[in-house]
Amino acid sequence: MSLTSDRTRRLVLLRHAKAEPPGESTGDEVRPLALAGRRQANRVGAVLAAGGLVPELALVSPSVRTRQTWELLRGAFGGAEPEVLHDDVVYSGGVGELVATLREVDERVRTVLVVGHEPTMSSTAAALAGPGSDTAALMRVRAHLSTAAYAVLELEPEHRWDGLAPGSARLRTVVSPDE
Repeated sequence: MSLTSDRTRRLVLLRHAKAEPPGESTGDEVRPLALAGRRQANRVGAVLAAGGLVPELALVSPSVRTRQTWELLRGAFGGAEPEVLHDDVVYSGGVGELVATLREVDERVRTVLVVGHEPTMSSTAAALAGPGSDTAALMRVRAHLSTAAYAVLELEPEHRWDGLAPGSARLRTVVSPDE
C-alpha cells in the first residue's frame, strides 16, 4: 500500500486475532488468544510495520484477547513505543461511541490503531467511509472483518480528529493475515 503525505491522519481498525472458544466457566472478556491467533497477530504486526502503519496511539479493548493481540503486534514495531489506552468503549461501545472517543484524539497524532471486536470494527469502517473509498474494501467491511483483519482509513491532511464523522474518511484497504 502506498502512503500519502506525512500529514495524512490514518485510522487502523483491527479485529482481535483468533481467540479460544468461550468456556462454560469463563466470561467473554477473559478469553485468551488461540495458538493460531498468536501467529496471526505476529504476522499483522509485521505487515503494519512494513506498511508504515506503526501507530502513535493504540486504543485497545480491555479484554484478554485484544490485550494479547496488542502485545504481539507491538513486538514487530521495533523501538516504537506508542501510547496505549485500554478503553471500555472499544469493548462494549458501538460505532457512535467509538467515533466520539476518536474525536478526542490529539490533533498531533497521525496514526491511531484500534484493537477491538466485531461488529464494531467493520461497522465503524463502513460508517466513516466516504468519497474516494475503495469499493472492494467497502464491500468487505459491510460483510464483516475476520479475526486479525484490519481496515485502513485516511483523513485529508486538513481534517482533524475532532471533525471525524460518517463519510469523512477514505477507506483505503482491508487486509487479512491470511492474504
